[in-house]
Amino acid sequence: MKAILLAAGLGTRLRPITDTIPKCLVPINGRPLLGWWFDLLEEHGITEVWINLHYLPEKVREFLGGESRKLQVHLIDEEQLLGSGGTLHANRGIFADAEQFYILYADNLTNANLTALRQFNQRHPSPLTVGLFRAENPSACGIASLDSSGTIISFEEKPENPKGDLASAGIFIARPKLFEYLRPEFYPYDFGGHVMPHLVGRMNGMPIEGYIRDIGTLESLERAEREWGEVRRVGSS
Repeated sequence: MKAILLAAGLGTRLRPITDTIPKCLVPINGRPLLGWWFDLLEEHGITEVWINLHYLPEKVREFLGGESRKLQVHLIDEEQLLGSGGTLHANRGIFADAEQFYILYADNLTNANLTALRQFNQRHPSPLTVGLFRAENPSACGIASLDSSGTIISFEEKPENPKGDLASAGIFIARPKLFEYLRPEFYPYDFGGHVMPHLVGRMNGMPIEGYIRDIGTLESLERAEREWGEVRRVGSS
């Protein structure tokens, strides 16, 4: 099973922490975020992951050199920021022969059940299955509406007047047919803003059970630092 972990962002809202390290290496409970991701991927049977890098890529290489893992890690150097949709389009050949593959936003901290998402997509085949959660601040998220079958019937990225609080968690399971809907004419080309609205009625969604937090701001990082230890303790009991 393959995955792509989108990690090229600059992390400007996490300065001064990200003055010297990329966002994917921000420590939580004493360990870089990327390390927690690797644990989750291995737990759910993912054998290969591709990570796109742009800002301070040498720091990620240093981190990878100091850890041993079963997971095969491949790095993609992105000299120009392509945006999440642009990165997927540029690397579509990697996943062309995959029945399913994961798309994951690296700036989230989560213990989501990735296997359950994959199984949902197997039972309800579609180009994209979106992991969903209840957002505290819907205006900062991509907000979806579902019909009774789980099909996403509306999607709006960061709406001023949200229709609800069911939000994209930045955790997806996809099929190669997804690439038919990626048509970048400019960069950065955003997956949530430029691609997902065209998949309304063709993609489905599944609420995720478990912990999910975007650590994109200093405030959310502080909350994650406080919460993650308890999440791990409960999960291991």
